[in-house]
Amino acid sequence: MRTLNDLSAALAVGKTTSRQLVEDCLARIADPAGEGSRAFIKVDAEGARAAADAMDLLRRAGRALGPFAGIPFSVKDLAGIAGQVTTAGSTVLADAAPEAANAPVVQRIAEAGFVIMGRTNMTEFAFSGLGINPHYGTPKSPWDRATGRIPGGSSSGAGVSIADAMAYGALGTDTGGSCRIPAAMNGIVGYKPTARRVPITGVVPLSTSLDSIGPLANSVACCAAIDAVFAGEPIPDLAAAPLAGLRLGAPENAVLDGMDAEVANAFEAALSKLSAAGARIVRLRLAAFDEIPRANARGTFAAAEAWAWHRELIAAKAAGYDPQVLKRIMPGQGMAAADYVALLSARAEICARANAVTQDFDAIVMPTCPLLPPPIAALEADSDAYTRVNLMQLRNCAFGNFLDRCAISLPCTAPGEAPVGLMLMGETMGDAKLFRVAAAVEAALK
Repeated sequence: MRTLNDLSAALAVGKTTSRQLVEDCLARIADPAGEGSRAFIKVDAEGARAAADAMDLLRRAGRALGPFAGIPFSVKDLAGIAGQVTTAGSTVLADAAPEAANAPVVQRIAEAGFVIMGRTNMTEFAFSGLGINPHYGTPKSPWDRATGRIPGGSSSGAGVSIADAMAYGALGTDTGGSCRIPAAMNGIVGYKPTARRVPITGVVPLSTSLDSIGPLANSVACCAAIDAVFAGEPIPDLAAAPLAGLRLGAPENAVLDGMDAEVANAFEAALSKLSAAGARIVRLRLAAFDEIPRANARGTFAAAEAWAWHRELIAAKAAGYDPQVLKRIMPGQGMAAADYVALLSARAEICARANAVTQDFDAIVMPTCPLLPPPIAALEADSDAYTRVNLMQLRNCAFGNFLDRCAISLPCTAPGEAPVGLMLMGETMGDAKLFRVAAAVEAALK
């Protein structure tokens, strides 16, 4: 029972209870041999038990809040939960006031009946795709735990909480890949919606131009359901699109550069499976992928907008920041207003040109990340390697944020093998279609 539909069905017929699911998750979180102490910053065991008991009572009375009521869920430490301090994976906010109310997206989770297990670990202030956190520790990817490899970031704890069955749905955020990279590094599914569909009020921002809130879970259908809850939409009856005849654009510029051999092999094998199932794979050059780095040359949205939010906090508490995160925020201090305005204009123009090219495809397909999860220790010990690998792992995903698209990462290697993500990018506000395409691709890859 790893998918929301499986769990919902088991709860409906009494094969399990919400309290049992919560106790199982709490046991995995507390396991000293596991990753719970690093995946979670705060575990609300008593609150989760109380909520589970309430959901069980409502279900027995025929008053369940919805099909997923009682299912354990994790929340990234960026989103406000009433009565709790939102630390954003940092220590510099430890003395902040507790939240007066739930963020709207958290309120929607609660109203759907999901049981919040706690707040998950993350890259400090969400500003890295690696998931390394010097304050709370770094949870390990499930692959090659003896070595200890990155979980991906910034939603590191969210990804590991799903991979290790410490929750069955997770709230992540995605500014440059922070839902999709952990999905790829942990062998699960991660979704970045069209940003405007889900409210970011009550969530600590990184870049207001690029931030989005998305789910991590064990299947495309799980992500589609959670995404609907986040967006305040009806839960869809997801039907896979017919794979035969789908046109999938496979860019050959930028996104394939510097791939590990295992990633390249897994990507080509996935394309071969999709082609054999009837999809039409069209190799192309997507000019936007060359234009975006040039547009960012004078400064990025993330650096400029992060600096605007952090500047007073940095003035007071710079010594408390992760140096790798502070190093990424500080360039925003020197970005001229004229360069920021020029970037806004360039983004609009690049998006318009890209839309004209990709509208004829059902999705654009590429590797989620070019590299397998590297060892944590090597990146902690070498600042230059940290920067280089971080930019590589973010590269492919970040294109979708700049272009204001929806995108999803699916695992395309077998459980136990080195994890590789296959990313599908849809159109702006094309979320419903992308989920149908992703469901078809998921079935073909299995």
